[in-house]
Amino acid sequence: MGPTESDIDRVVSLGYRGWVDEQLARPATSHRSFWETRDAAIRTATPGSTAGADQVIESFWKQAVTGEDQLRQRMVWALAQIFVISMADDAVGQNPRAVAAWLDMLGEKGLGNYRDLLESVSLHPMMGVYLTHLRNQKADARSGRVPDENYAREVMQLFTIGLVELNEDGSARLVGGSPVDTYGSADISGIARVFTGWSWTCPDGPDNNCFSQGSVGGVSDPDRTFKPMIGYAQYHSPEVKTFLGTTIPAQTGRIDPEASLRVALDTLANHPNVGPFIGRQLIQRLVTSNPSPAYVRDVARVWANNGSGVRGDLKAVVRAILLHPEARAAATDSSGKLREPVLRMAAMLRALDARSDTGWWRVGNTDNPGTSLGQTPMRSPSVFNYYRPGYVAPGTASAARGLAAPELQIAHETSAAGYVNFMRDAVSQGVGASNTIAGVTRRDIQIDWTAELALATDAAALVDRVFGNLLPHAPPSAALRSEIVAAVGAIVVPTTGSTATALRNRVYAAVLLTLVSPEFQVQR
Repeated sequence: MGPTESDIDRVVSLGYRGWVDEQLARPATSHRSFWETRDAAIRTATPGSTAGADQVIESFWKQAVTGEDQLRQRMVWALAQIFVISMADDAVGQNPRAVAAWLDMLGEKGLGNYRDLLESVSLHPMMGVYLTHLRNQKADARSGRVPDENYAREVMQLFTIGLVELNEDGSARLVGGSPVDTYGSADISGIARVFTGWSWTCPDGPDNNCFSQGSVGGVSDPDRTFKPMIGYAQYHSPEVKTFLGTTIPAQTGRIDPEASLRVALDTLANHPNVGPFIGRQLIQRLVTSNPSPAYVRDVARVWANNGSGVRGDLKAVVRAILLHPEARAAATDSSGKLREPVLRMAAMLRALDARSDTGWWRVGNTDNPGTSLGQTPMRSPSVFNYYRPGYVAPGTASAARGLAAPELQIAHETSAAGYVNFMRDAVSQGVGASNTIAGVTRRDIQIDWTAELALATDAAALVDRVFGNLLPHAPPSAALRSEIVAAVGAIVVPTTGSTATALRNRVYAAVLLTLVSPEFQVQR
């Protein structure tokens, strides 16, 4: 989520592969455990109150800034933008404990096998309520009801194979000069039948009330919002199911939702599009917006075979992405990616060793682009994420070259100004809700500026320290350094009087001007 000085030292000590392997072996931190602990504390402090969606956001920031399993949490964030659920949707937002459990599921399955991840995503109740296949029923000719096709469409379009057939290097496969669609309306209808009959886990699972209400006789499973959905045969479509060249015969005897699901997920997971389609998006989220065809091809080959004949080994895929030569090649004018706002702030807080006064990391909602980040973890505006992976920003130099710049979809005049103002306040006052501790009221997340203040009389030394913390990925341009040194040096430090205020303002200026520079906002 952003390097610290100790992280950099560790990479130097272990080497790239050694660091990646160490990170992949680290145990996962638990968002649900944090949420439950926070809930208990809130109930104790204010009887009748409970933890909510803000506490999921708090857990995200705590793990992002202080978690030891940095690579796992970075993968969680990448996968959360591919397999999207959003607390902006009321049906999801009113189940915050389950959203915390969703993050844990991505952390566990996201470094396992993709086929297992796809099943966990498909059967998670929060995906079920978000894309409306929880309580999805078989067709009824008398009423005209047909199965809900929402998840059937998105599991293909977004989570597995995409819209057009791909070559191994991610380019569109052409027939007669035109792309070939991966699926059509008949495929959607066919696979929609697979996703009928799935609903809450329940003490009396086959009961109709369990299917519709998640309870029977007033009794429900307390963890039903995140335990995998179960199949209810009486609501599952027994009809023939044909999709993507696969046919599941009609079930004329025992109706078996699980059998249908296994065939469908095996078909999707084994489709040749999955490696280049999902692999390319993981490269975009982790490394660069415009990976070369060779980079995508190399990752897709590891996806198809981890070297031991295993398909979809996500640990092997992550290694292939991060250790690929293109990931560490000298920067060019088409490499790298714009850091989205959440990752900018995470990098800042980690680099500057920020700490939470309460230990709860009370950041809260940061949706507003004019006064905040314009992006909040787990609050995507739609299933299509905050931005599309193929977004090309119109009227830009990158567009003229046909380059994708996904994060630019949420970058505009309002968000650019809002980011500067938000970071100005974050640097000088801290981040998050205010607390009063030992008679002092201040924002929850604070940075200790002792080391920077010690250098503040020397503008050049101060700026170099700030650059060293915030821009470790590449040397800053000489022009940027000179500009910031001049701006910091222009803040006069009096020999008497308000010396401390002037020194502090120098520190704030050096940090803020670095945070808003292109060199910081673009990951290279």
